Amino acid sequence: MAQQQIHARPVDRLAVRERFIEARRRTRVLFDMIDETAYYERPIALRNPVVFYEGHIPAFAVNTLIKKALGRPGVDAQLETIFARGIDPESEATAVARGNPAWPSRETAREYVEAAERLLLDAIEREDLVRPGHPLLEHAQALWTVLEHEEMHQETLAYIWHQLPPQRKHAPAEYSAATPQVARTPASPRVRIPAGFATLGTDPGDDTFAWDNERPAHRVDVDAFSIDVCNVTNGAFLEFVTAGGYSNADLWRPEDFAWMQNEGIAHPHFWVRDGSRWMLRAMFETLPLPLDWPVYVTWAEANAYGRWVGRRLPTEAQYHRAAFGAPGGERRFPWGDRFGAPSGNFDFRRWDPEPGGLHPHEASAYGVQDLVGNGWEWTSTVFGPFAGFTPSASYPEYSADFFDGEHFVMKGASPVTSRFLVRRGFRNWFRPRYPYVYATFRCAEDA
Repeated sequence: MAQQQIHARPVDRLAVRERFIEARRRTRVLFDMIDETAYYERPIALRNPVVFYEGHIPAFAVNTLIKKALGRPGVDAQLETIFARGIDPESEATAVARGNPAWPSRETAREYVEAAERLLLDAIEREDLVRPGHPLLEHAQALWTVLEHEEMHQETLAYIWHQLPPQRKHAPAEYSAATPQVARTPASPRVRIPAGFATLGTDPGDDTFAWDNERPAHRVDVDAFSIDVCNVTNGAFLEFVTAGGYSNADLWRPEDFAWMQNEGIAHPHFWVRDGSRWMLRAMFETLPLPLDWPVYVTWAEANAYGRWVGRRLPTEAQYHRAAFGAPGGERRFPWGDRFGAPSGNFDFRRWDPEPGGLHPHEASAYGVQDLVGNGWEWTSTVFGPFAGFTPSASYPEYSADFFDGEHFVMKGASPVTSRFLVRRGFRNWFRPRYPYVYATFRCAEDA
């Protein structure tokens, strides 16, 4: 389908300024949350140390918006090289080999961050950020790229910080892992979705911005299928663990079973065995395993569970059909066409999951619940380009570097996904055996 041409939208400078300031405030809260002694550590061995991320977020914005798009000088060329890009290695050895420059002191890093913030804020307030025909400023592409880049990294920081022990983090005063004990049990554990179409990707007429992997928007036909009303819970997954699911090679792809055996994995990464009890590592404490919370697992574990129950993960198109499909058409969000003020578990409303089924008023037209928030949802779709894909001029490697057949599409949102990323066409993706992300799943089968 040909990409739709739309007129350039003016930038609401006040709204953008407020969004930028809010993003910077939230990022500072995240960095102030962890103990100073962790600053040069790698809470996840596959990722860069904490110091990198504090500099990377503003350095990416300076490199992209100030230097590349506006052609102005940055703050510090050396630091903007050191902090230029993160890593997505397949092994710890690769991560160490790629990410060990001479990191600056925290004082130097923070001085850079403050200078970068001033430069970026000045550009937002004064520069012409929409220039038709300019590859990076067409529809303010560079501006939206740096804003969403920071909002996505806030989730990255959260799941990295999650790996630090509770005594090395400072919980916000209002933090509580407790949730209302009012989870609603759906009338049926699954629902039938009739055949119809699904729109994949983001139409430029519907949203201000879309990443390159969301374009071009296009329709696909989807056969009838059934899907779980709610995500698989810790309690349901515990049955799989107790039944010996981790030792049954027939349930796993060979490469996934080999990974599990080599790493000695026998349960989800966020679970902890305490004698005869199962516990869960929440963000700031360890608590008895909440059986009604969605389980967070890798794609490999979700896929094995699906085989165990005789079902499978939904495709990306099936997720779209279940989430946004409606009799006679589609919705922009599962609950309707207006964002409104949804109460789902996203946008840092909580730091942890909550019981499934707490927001039935935000269910899709077909009654599927918790499609946005409480955890990203694995699909069976390998991450790849849509027909007609064109790399983004502002961040050409954002998607293309991961079209390798080794990443799977996730949809929805987690508790720490920014509200600005909640749009129908947004696509997330990770490797099938990466255990740290806030990802859950539900099962589907052909009707």
